[in-house]
Amino acid sequence: MSAEQHVTAHSGYAYGVIGADIHVFGDGSPVYLLQNWRRAPAADPEWLRELPSRMLNARFEVVPFTGRDAELAALCAWRDQGPRLAVRWMYAPGGQGKTRLAARFADATQDEGWRVAAATHGPGSVQQPPGSQDLTTEGRDGVLLVVDYADRWPLTHLTWLFSNALLHRPGVLARVLLLARTADAWPAVRASLANLQAGTSGMALEDLPDGAGMYRAARDAFAVRYGVTPAPEPAPPYGLTLALHMAALVSVDARAHGRRPPAGLAGLTVYLLDREHLHWGTLFARGDGPYATPPEAMNRTVFAAALTGAVDRSTGSAVVSGLGTGPPPGRVLDDHAFCYPAAEPERGTVLEPLYPDRLAEDFLALTLPGHGADYPATEWAPEVTARLLGPHAGRAVTFLAAAAQRWPHLGPRHLYPLLAADPGLALAAGGAALSALAALDDIPVRLLSAVEQRFPVRRHVDLDAGIAAVTHRIVTELLARDDGPRARAAAYHHLSTRLSHAGRLDEALDAARLGLAAQEELPEDVPALATALARLGNCLALTGRPEEAVTVTEEAAALFRRLAAAEPDRWNGMHAGLLNDLAIWLSMLGRHQDALALGERSVAAWRRIVATDPALEEHLAGALHGLGNYLAALGRWAEAADANAEAMLIWLRLAERDPAAHEPDLAGALVNHANHLAAQGRRAEALELSEQAVTVLRALARVNAAAHEPDLALALTSRGADLAEAGRVSEAVDATAEAVAIRRRLASGNLAAHAPGLGQALSNLAYFLLDAGRPAEALSAAEEAVALRERLYAERADPHRADLAQSLSNLGMCLESAGRRAEGAAATRRAVELYRAAYEENPAAYTFDLARVLGNLGRFLALDRRWEEALAPVVEAIALAEGSTAANAPAYGPLLGNLRRTRDGCLRMLGRPAAR
Repeated sequence: MSAEQHVTAHSGYAYGVIGADIHVFGDGSPVYLLQNWRRAPAADPEWLRELPSRMLNARFEVVPFTGRDAELAALCAWRDQGPRLAVRWMYAPGGQGKTRLAARFADATQDEGWRVAAATHGPGSVQQPPGSQDLTTEGRDGVLLVVDYADRWPLTHLTWLFSNALLHRPGVLARVLLLARTADAWPAVRASLANLQAGTSGMALEDLPDGAGMYRAARDAFAVRYGVTPAPEPAPPYGLTLALHMAALVSVDARAHGRRPPAGLAGLTVYLLDREHLHWGTLFARGDGPYATPPEAMNRTVFAAALTGAVDRSTGSAVVSGLGTGPPPGRVLDDHAFCYPAAEPERGTVLEPLYPDRLAEDFLALTLPGHGADYPATEWAPEVTARLLGPHAGRAVTFLAAAAQRWPHLGPRHLYPLLAADPGLALAAGGAALSALAALDDIPVRLLSAVEQRFPVRRHVDLDAGIAAVTHRIVTELLARDDGPRARAAAYHHLSTRLSHAGRLDEALDAARLGLAAQEELPEDVPALATALARLGNCLALTGRPEEAVTVTEEAAALFRRLAAAEPDRWNGMHAGLLNDLAIWLSMLGRHQDALALGERSVAAWRRIVATDPALEEHLAGALHGLGNYLAALGRWAEAADANAEAMLIWLRLAERDPAAHEPDLAGALVNHANHLAAQGRRAEALELSEQAVTVLRALARVNAAAHEPDLALALTSRGADLAEAGRVSEAVDATAEAVAIRRRLASGNLAAHAPGLGQALSNLAYFLLDAGRPAEALSAAEEAVALRERLYAERADPHRADLAQSLSNLGMCLESAGRRAEGAAATRRAVELYRAAYEENPAAYTFDLARVLGNLGRFLALDRRWEEALAPVVEAIALAEGSTAANAPAYGPLLGNLRRTRDGCLRMLGRPAAR
């Protein structure tokens, strides 16, 4: 089947793909661009010799692929084996040869009949010209997507890329190769891929085992371009591929020009940069062509290009206009393009930077004053850097930070002062940049503290991971200077909060324990002690320790109650918040009536507080959200829906103003409201809300999986139930299976926290699989759910009694479907016993479930022709359902109809008249 697409733009920009998705921002600009893989272009040897650095550009492949045969074989094996979708993070320092290896692998994969494409990050890049990329996979063995500079992409944008339809064609193998300098960002990226059930692997490129062989191969390749016989000198002792290439290139170039090659890496860099200067001067000195930019002006322009990267012409003109270069900006841009042609001329870009990146980084460092190398620093470079750092922070900060690792003058004399003058630049550069700054050995803690002062007070899904890294570095530095109890208490409390926002819950708990221990050395500070207890209680609950959380939080609440009695305006809010927290922990333990009482007190307190300070309404929303949960646990669904609806409206207003801070809360309210509506039989409304919740939480989990995947799993479980009720069983299975996959992985790291959610998802999955005609899989899921919930019930009966009953009920149906009716009836009898005990404690919450499982038991007995025995549970179930139908007809009506049919069937088989 052929595919065709016509892309036109009457004004503005147009870009299209066939066989893939386009993800765009609200203004229509693309998040990323996809294009078919292009092999290395042929380059004129004379043009290459004009600027030796051109021969180091991996794009031209001057040096043949050498020394990475084992790594290439490993990539080919990864391509051909494993799951349908697999993602590999290949990382190494700049200059190690990862781009060259990836290109060789892409070429080989294309030769094997695969569709091969490259992804370019959209923001900051120049868009492709109007047109379309044919990325269809029909007739292809698979699809390979190569992503360079993956560690510089925001996590959100990478995860959008991972969801592209190009990678999700049924039956088509898909591989994504991500290239990066470090593995720092890989854990978060890998976690974001769990939702896609992708195979993941990391691959570090080590130093070449045969550096001498690589050096000889590079030297011989360069010698061919120069037309000289290479000198037979030994290979230098470098492990970095680029360093070996640089040494080989300088050796050949020096021999061709009768010069003596320098020693050391710094000398090689200076030699190559000197050749750049010579080229600019030679072109200008000719005076017989269109080139008219003086060498000094070109030096400034190349420096600026290293900071900005390739840009569109209007942006480039503005950049050059501020350099004071002399010739008109258009002339300078054209002359610069003559020296450094655009990698993709069809895009119309200007200011193509110096390649390879490591050489551009060194050029920045050597042009800025303060080093001791034999290279002329300039007086204008600091001013140009200061002017370009803001509008081009992403690339500029990244390159300067990378260079600062090798050039010790760069951070203290240039990068750090610029960030100190405007700490907001660090935030503008993104979460990855924050982590990179935190990792610099010589960065002053006072600078990091200035950056920290710009952090949002609340969580920020795009920055939380970077914020946690900076906070950890600051705490480490400050406690090394002052480890007194007051300093430790404050630092660990703050660190625990930031780690918790980033989803690093075990580390957050450790920090909270250390903070409390320090605070207990200062017993006179009662407010701080209460706050430390509250933080620890929160961490204990989040890591699956609700009993401990209750004990600690009750102590904190008692302290705040005394404080609030003395100074109500100051401490009422803290006390109200602790009441809400304590209610949540009690609910986790199954103490729903106690939780409701505290929840009502918390809501009442927050209403009084918000009446005088509306800015605190988010706390009222949190209390209302909890109150809805406690009411729902007691079967008071309509009241629960009302409370949750009020909370949802508040969070909706807040999320419109600050999405990063309040979208997680809004998503949680959507999930709960969907559940409350579903319990009242309002399935269509529930389905719409649960879909919205999954959409929001999937986006949040892409940014920070550790923090938001538990909520995503909860939303998917709810969504699955709503889909099943709507008759969309196949979709219900898919959604619930995804929830199971997330919960299973989370439970492997913290079973206590995630076993309840895993048990619920497994139990639902069993029910939906049975409905979908997959009984063997359903039975397996049901057995696993029961085994898991049996352990939870043995540990703590009250909160897990009804959960185990639900799983036993589902297991009973699966066993009956498998022809094991006696075992199914036994499991169902036990479910009846457990639900009856739960019903006696809380009739409103468990009437429906008890009636349903009694009906199942009666049906199994009737199928076994035990008509008389079947009547008793069915009649009891009918009485329960009839007593509740008036209050909730949408939920009880269908159940009651099924029960009456079973009863009438039994009566008919017994020869008795049907009931009236």
